[in-house]
Amino acid sequence: MRNGSNFFSNRDCEHFPCHDAPAPDDFNCLFCFCPLYSLGEQCGGDFEITKKGVKSCVACSIPHRPEQYDAIMARLKQK
Repeated sequence: MRNGSNFFSNRDCEHFPCHDAPAPDDFNCLFCFCPLYSLGEQCGGDFEITKKGVKSCVACSIPHRPEQYDAIMARLKQK
């Protein structure tokens, strides 16, 4: 569903796309701030810890792929 409860694309955002996006038409902005971020190293995404000790998710596109919606919701229910 485009721009519905499972998918939203904000092409007007000054940061769109905020990650490398091989298919910008499928870039989901619904989870602009990743709900899995608080899981730290257990989030399951492609992250790195910077020299300053901050978790950087720049290389991760999991929350921006439409097919990941159900997996993210399931993960949040486990929390």
